[in-house]
Amino acid sequence: MAITIIGAGAIGGVIGAYLIKNGEEVVFVDRDTAHVEAMNQNGLTIQMKDSSFTVKAPAYTVDEFFKTKQSVDTVFLAVKAQHTKEAIQPFEKLMHKDSFVVSFQNGLCENIIASIVGKSRTVGCFVNLFADYMSPGKIEYGGVGSLYIGEMDGSESDRVNDLRDRLQCWGKAKATQKIFGYLWSKLAYGSILTATALTNKEIADFFEEREFHPLLNAIGTEVLQVAEKQGITPEPFDNWTPGLLYPNKKDIELENSYFEIARLLRGYTKTRTGIWRDLAVRKRKTEVLDQLGPVISIGEKLGFTMPLTRSIVSMIQEIEEGQREMSIENINELKDIIKESSKL
Repeated sequence: MAITIIGAGAIGGVIGAYLIKNGEEVVFVDRDTAHVEAMNQNGLTIQMKDSSFTVKAPAYTVDEFFKTKQSVDTVFLAVKAQHTKEAIQPFEKLMHKDSFVVSFQNGLCENIIASIVGKSRTVGCFVNLFADYMSPGKIEYGGVGSLYIGEMDGSESDRVNDLRDRLQCWGKAKATQKIFGYLWSKLAYGSILTATALTNKEIADFFEEREFHPLLNAIGTEVLQVAEKQGITPEPFDNWTPGLLYPNKKDIELENSYFEIARLLRGYTKTRTGIWRDLAVRKRKTEVLDQLGPVISIGEKLGFTMPLTRSIVSMIQEIEEGQREMSIENINELKDIIKESSKL
């Protein structure tokens, strides 16, 4: 199986490096010329807490790849959500009838991909790992998470099982017939993590400190209720168990799960989200609107007002535009929204 990874950043770089290390045929395509040059000259280095490894990583810019006139078999799309359409559209003409695209992304990007290459050539993927692109040719890998692959129609398939087996070199990748259950579960968890990026506090602080728990509960519930209305049951992963929060909240078990999440996070080298890094370090636009915008749209169509999710997205955009500072006061504003909602 020839694998073309579009986007050699945090997720694409880590997954690709492990596949290459295991002898798989992998090619990277990335728009960052410096990153491409570094990978071709010195390989791709994955830096972990106590060790690191480097693989020879054949890499191309998009223009360079098209000049090779290669077709693509299996495509791992690992770009930010806002770049989905522009990233995959040019590659559609390089695909043959058995080619397919796997979305190693945040959000509901599978729907966008399917609109371009077709639903039958789109495979869903839930990936939760902690990694950051640090510099050309170097990625910091902060902690193993979960990876589930599944067909969009919920069927079992040979191609999904094959990918699951190949990805065992990375970790315990699994095949699932409930891919949207995992995607919506991550959207709920991700909305909570996005809120943490409104401050300079570490993610673990929010799960560790009880004062934040009512807010985490309210944010997660907003997303989970949208999933339920669509007939989707969010699935648990990595100590995040959405069923403890909604629809029947179990206070003690939920609080204990938050403490366990905090404990695990304290062991990772990555202590804040990629969204926080985009805002505080890289000073660039995040994928928040493209990740949570569809959730808001679907929720509003189903009759939910989504005040917290809308406010989180709005605050992130204001930080992107230099109109708001990263501060705990942003969290206090979200708490005030909960207070106002309780009066209605």
